[in-house]
Amino acid sequence: MNSSSSPLGIAYLLLAAASAQLLGAAEDQTPPGGQTNVSLSVMPSAKRAPWQERFTLGPGDTLNLVLLNPDMPETARTEVPVGPDGRITFLQARDVMAAGLTVDELRAKVDEALAKFYQNPRTAITPVAYRSKQYIMLGSVVSKGVFTFDRPVTSIAALARAGGLETGLYEQRTVELADLPHSFLVRRGQRVPVDFERLFQHGDLSQNVPLEPDDYLYFASASANEIYVLGEIAAPGVVAFAPKTTAISAIATRGGFTTRAFRSRVLVVRGSLNNPETFVVDTAAILKGKAQDFKLQPRDIVYVNQNPWVSASEVLDIAARAFVQGFTVEATALKVGPIFNWPQWGANRTQPLIK
Repeated sequence: MNSSSSPLGIAYLLLAAASAQLLGAAEDQTPPGGQTNVSLSVMPSAKRAPWQERFTLGPGDTLNLVLLNPDMPETARTEVPVGPDGRITFLQARDVMAAGLTVDELRAKVDEALAKFYQNPRTAITPVAYRSKQYIMLGSVVSKGVFTFDRPVTSIAALARAGGLETGLYEQRTVELADLPHSFLVRRGQRVPVDFERLFQHGDLSQNVPLEPDDYLYFASASANEIYVLGEIAAPGVVAFAPKTTAISAIATRGGFTTRAFRSRVLVVRGSLNNPETFVVDTAAILKGKAQDFKLQPRDIVYVNQNPWVSASEVLDIAARAFVQGFTVEATALKVGPIFNWPQWGANRTQPLIK
């Protein structure tokens, strides 16, 4: 009898059909304007992100498995979860590591384990649900939390999925409560250069980047009038803005300089993280009464470096990254170590900037 007409063959075809249906759900939709997002598996290789080129399994994913053995028709196992330890169990193949493997690689591993009990085993594995690939959204969005990649997701799609930006009433008008110039996307320990202001206020779709697993999106609050004092400060963190707040008063509020601080060139960053305006403040001269104190504005970033520098551009990137690091730790209320690869960013941090 032809295997495709046997009960086992029909079961295998049904599993294959389920797999095709799952992959079909992952196909991206073509939005108005003709732009197409990245697909999980069905688009040409050149149009897929590296993580999609080798799509691996992880904890939380579920699988259907069946041993293609005509003498053992009752081997099918449905919705087998990949456990928190990254392992699965199927028949005599116990605690097989699935995390980090593709479906084909896992199939080979399972067949290898079952070869001790069956002659030339052939296992069919069909993904039922992908839940291990996730991204995080926090800040001024309606629905904060962890979201799974059940299909390709861009910045716009992620915000829509989170219910959009939070809104409030201002002078009897409904306004969005996000500070887009200070919002950011972090990927693998680095800030992705995305201009959310251009994307959401000017419709620049070149800024609508596809997300990747473990991406972190934060939309800062526009209602918080704060100053961010970072770098070589005794207690780096946030200072509430007041009309007369100056560079010296903000630094003093956070405990003053550390012994390593270079006081002659303190950088003040104002405006968008992508197109900032910078000011160099000689706090050493101010403290000696030889210069006037520098007046701050809401959401200014005051960054104190530990080494001399020539131009603002030399330390601007470090200041922006220090802001993202510190703001992330504060916003998530976690007393954790750095989430960024500081050596690549030109700073040697071993403690979080916000405590």
